[in-house]
Amino acid sequence: MTLPFWKTKRLEEMSRDEWESLCDGCGKCCLHKLQDEDTDVLFYTSVACRLLDCDSCQCSDYPNRKQHVPDCVQLSIENIEEIDWMPSTCAYRLMRDGKDLPAWHPLVTGDPQSTIRAGMSVSGRVMSELDAHPDLEKYIVDWPS
Repeated sequence: MTLPFWKTKRLEEMSRDEWESLCDGCGKCCLHKLQDEDTDVLFYTSVACRLLDCDSCQCSDYPNRKQHVPDCVQLSIENIEEIDWMPSTCAYRLMRDGKDLPAWHPLVTGDPQSTIRAGMSVSGRVMSELDAHPDLEKYIVDWPS
């Protein structure tokens, strides 16, 4: 029996397609985050990037997202160690930390909707930044941990 690539390869050994397939489609990384200037504590909000489809958790223009949202962070092997705001369920973070993918991950289940079905996504829980009040503190949530 051949083990799946995520059990045999380190992040830096993965092909572009393998790397991209690690994303579980949760949408948590697309949420606006606020950081306390005094304590550096990070707070997630229920406000999503304008490109995120808040139901499907898919970016509406993933290949060109940096053109529309210049500060969109593209995870890479070069910056994975520096990015500390990824949720604990993020496959990139789990793999970086030597952990396995969760049972609900689409690569494990073979179902691209399994993250949403497992309740592990932002689907139905967020609004677009286009519809939000500018004071993002009103939208701080504690669920994307």
